[in-house]
Amino acid sequence: MKKTLTIAGSDTSGGAGIQADLKTFQEHGTYGMTALTVVVTMDPEKYWAHGVYSLPTDVLQAQIKTALSTGIDAMKTGMLATEEVIQIAGEAIQQSGTSKVVIDPVMVCKGEDEVLNPGNTDAMIQYLLPHAMVTTPNLFEAGQLAGRKTPKTVEEMKEAAKRIHAHGPQTVVIKGGRSLPTEKATDLFYDGEAFYVLESDVIDSHYNHGAGCTFAAAITANLANGLAVQEAVVQAKAFVAAAIQNGWKLNEYVGPVMHGAARHHALPEVTIRPLD
Repeated sequence: MKKTLTIAGSDTSGGAGIQADLKTFQEHGTYGMTALTVVVTMDPEKYWAHGVYSLPTDVLQAQIKTALSTGIDAMKTGMLATEEVIQIAGEAIQQSGTSKVVIDPVMVCKGEDEVLNPGNTDAMIQYLLPHAMVTTPNLFEAGQLAGRKTPKTVEEMKEAAKRIHAHGPQTVVIKGGRSLPTEKATDLFYDGEAFYVLESDVIDSHYNHGAGCTFAAAITANLANGLAVQEAVVQAKAFVAAAIQNGWKLNEYVGPVMHGAARHHALPEVTIRPLD
């Protein structure tokens, strides 16, 4: 069994963060391990407002030491709340001995609009992106990493992807989803040589909590299991599309994706085509 590590935050509601990562790793037949950076809570008396509680860095480093001692096959990062934590995660990547690294550059909690730490973007560029086999920013994160406004079209996504690729990752996957003025849920794949568009049917559902974490974790597990990067991303998009399609209502505030959906339902079709 391949071993996968996530360095990320805990979502107490269970839909995102390390909870989503571990569920996704399990669904892909890998053995998941964690190094917890923060605990995120939600206040039901304040419309599910998020609280972010950072763990001491020595506790984080002790977790990383434990996981890396087992020998891991692939790893990912998620919510890293401070520049110091980002640097620690970058050092862990270098110590891990694996090149199969997925950087999910989380900058805000879903449902929130405040960036965790404005200095984190520069720290990600310095300590994380140069070691990434794949990075998976959403549109907002892509704009931040590219030093541009949030892209709103495929052409603007292409420009952002080129700028992000220049920071060192081998592959940039910008998640456009249904936020673009396109008929399909559209993501952009760029490997430094060619652009590809990944498309699937738009899913009419707001039960998508944890989709980004799940996508990055699925790519990580696919890489650990030996898939090539492009196929790892295509299969991950199908996996998360099924999870969104079968998402459900947790309470009046949030609906998570269903991480086990691929075991019980046909995977939605995902197409990939080159762009000029």
